[in-house]
Amino acid sequence: MARHTARGAIRFGAPLMACSALLLAPAASHAVSCTSQAELTAADRTALAAAGQQLAAGVMNQDFAALQAALLPTEASEWNAIHEAVEDSAPLMKGGQIQLDDAYLLDATSLTAPEDTQFFCSNASGSLTVTITMRALPPGKYAVMLGEAKDAPLDGQFGLILAWDPDTPSGWKLAGLSVHQGKFDGHDGVWYWARARALAGADPWSSWYLYDLARYMLLPIDIVSSPNLQKLDTEQSELKNSPKDAFPVSLPDGPRTWKIDSIDVNTILNQADLAVTYESTGVTTPAAQHTEAVAVLSALLKAQPGLRESFHGLWAVAQFNGKKTPIIELPMAQIP
Repeated sequence: MARHTARGAIRFGAPLMACSALLLAPAASHAVSCTSQAELTAADRTALAAAGQQLAAGVMNQDFAALQAALLPTEASEWNAIHEAVEDSAPLMKGGQIQLDDAYLLDATSLTAPEDTQFFCSNASGSLTVTITMRALPPGKYAVMLGEAKDAPLDGQFGLILAWDPDTPSGWKLAGLSVHQGKFDGHDGVWYWARARALAGADPWSSWYLYDLARYMLLPIDIVSSPNLQKLDTEQSELKNSPKDAFPVSLPDGPRTWKIDSIDVNTILNQADLAVTYESTGVTTPAAQHTEAVAVLSALLKAQPGLRESFHGLWAVAQFNGKKTPIIELPMAQIP
């Protein structure tokens, strides 16, 4: 029931997320319901706040014993991934105070078997609807809680998935978690979104990846979608001459042409980097791999110079005979 995504969101890096059953999927045919935080009963609000605070404290304090004890029994096989995710979250949460921002109570007890399920969580007036989507969700009661490490330098944003276990005294158990960095160079996701919008016409490649970075920062757990994030998606999809359908890209470099298969945002070093996956010539010595990687990165920045100003640095990921090998990360100033 669990899946893992790359630390920093992006197809490359160590695992940072372990969460249950979660990808965009068609709505379930059975009736399910979602209750937003403002509509919760006092008893549910108190119980969820207590459980969320305890679990978030376990993440912030790296209290692995407490987190393992709180793990949903059916998720026991995922403990190693969750342990790694919590370890990786330490620098993001450091120096902050736990603040729970939103809670959603999900009732899927009407399901008769695991099923792709979508919840629509509306406020009292119906003017705002948040969508929560889970894949192969077993029947039961669940909760999604969003929060942050307030005042932490890296502004850790976290999402918790809780499942109700009637067979345990504590009731609410940990079913999944995700922690994302909320600030890069002192700027939050809204700032990067505005920057992406400002560059949309003049530099669509930088704009595209800044939209990706903003989405990552604004969405601590990727099962949740809101009207604001849908607006961000729409703006990004409307970019002209973006890298959306550009790959593979061929880059002339003197007598040689490099082939780039993909570029993705990478935050593994807690910096706003891009990971560049390219077709290697098959060199194997460290010196030759380094020389080749620098040549590829330099060719990319000559073709897309705006990336130099918009991101901290570039990762070079060599691909040869179907195998990907991270070679080096260089700050922009070190790439000729």
